[in-house]
Amino acid sequence: MPIEILMPALSPTMEEGTLAKWLVSEGDTVSSGDILCEIETDKATMEFEAVDEGTIGKILIQDGTEGVKVNAPIAVLLEEGESADDIDASAPAPKAKDTSAKEDAPDQDATPEKGYGRGESDANDTGNAAPVSPKESDGKRLFVTPLARRIAADKGVDLTALSGSGPHGRIIKADVEAASASDSPKAKSAEAAETSSAPAAKAALATGPSADAVMKMYEGREFEEISLNGMRKTIAARLTEAKQSIPHFYLRRDIELDALLKFRGELNKQLEARDVKLSVNDFIIKACALALQTVSDANAVWAGDRILKLKPSDVAVAVAIEGGLFTPVLKDAEMKSLSTLSAEMKDLAARARDRKLAPHEYQGGSFAISNLGMFGIDNFDAVINPPHGAILAVGAGIKKPVVGKDGELAVATVMSVTLSVDHRVIDGALGAQLLSAIKDNLENPMMMLA
Repeated sequence: MPIEILMPALSPTMEEGTLAKWLVSEGDTVSSGDILCEIETDKATMEFEAVDEGTIGKILIQDGTEGVKVNAPIAVLLEEGESADDIDASAPAPKAKDTSAKEDAPDQDATPEKGYGRGESDANDTGNAAPVSPKESDGKRLFVTPLARRIAADKGVDLTALSGSGPHGRIIKADVEAASASDSPKAKSAEAAETSSAPAAKAALATGPSADAVMKMYEGREFEEISLNGMRKTIAARLTEAKQSIPHFYLRRDIELDALLKFRGELNKQLEARDVKLSVNDFIIKACALALQTVSDANAVWAGDRILKLKPSDVAVAVAIEGGLFTPVLKDAEMKSLSTLSAEMKDLAARARDRKLAPHEYQGGSFAISNLGMFGIDNFDAVINPPHGAILAVGAGIKKPVVGKDGELAVATVMSVTLSVDHRVIDGALGAQLLSAIKDNLENPMMMLA
């Protein structure tokens, strides 16, 4: 029977995407690993690979189609011995192949059916799933999607007592959630964390006056109407969520950079032969990473009804791109040398501007840095990127009069920084300790190499 190829979920928050370009045509033979098409998400353009071999029998979604829902059929794959005549739109839906979570491990208790594996991050949870070990009272196997089974285990739901509402009677996520509506706060928190992004996007766009109401206000005035792309919608949703739900407070310090600038110049001379040039931002990343180790209680994120305290310093850095921004994450930043951080940051920033980052490269982290100093901004307040506990807003280094330790007036290069803090995760005194540690690292740069 022909097999539907479905629109993949290329990130945990993806609900829809744009089928940018097909790289195969109807009648082409494909093998596992062949690139089928390019798909634009809210964050990046990613290649979509075939899992099995076969012939492209029919392309259902054409190049450039926007708003294609996750799990919507985009093409039909014919297996050996099948032809286009076997594709019958009036027949029951073919077996679905969904590579949306190709990297997920298979359900170890399952005997996989033929088809594309389904990932836990899939919000709709209605596709093929392998049969699992629980059985009904009459001895028949239960069919349960991996996500539904994981949620059932977490919430203590007896799968044998449920009737599945999915295809062919499969038990899906909605069935488990309906059976545990009055479950513990822990379960509700896990559910909320998994599904919060989609409602947030809708809520963000629904706030304020309607589009018609605003356009009426500007009748007779010349303007250009710009539709929101996926990235802009996501930014709107995330920032609305952040400002509405996170109790921000702000801590400000001035940091003297003269010792760092001198030290940086000396290092760059030594690194010329390796074609390495360190930026001030590289030092800021390292300083924050080490500070999160020194003040380890601040290396944390908000997780609904609890705080997750991280061991590594995974530092996100905001990168401006056309139409929005990315926050690629430098993982284990406390363990890496300045030159390694510099090379990694340059690579991430370049691929961010080309929208070639994979989801795992811009998701996660506990702390972020937003540096507008290169644009001449003296200081500003950054919005926390949930679930991070804090973000450091960095201004420009400017020559200013300062009073030295001996009481004498002098001129120094001073950089103003603001730490935006989630009060649910970090209290005032703890935030002050974190910012003090960042300042100490930057004003004593040689200590960062010890």
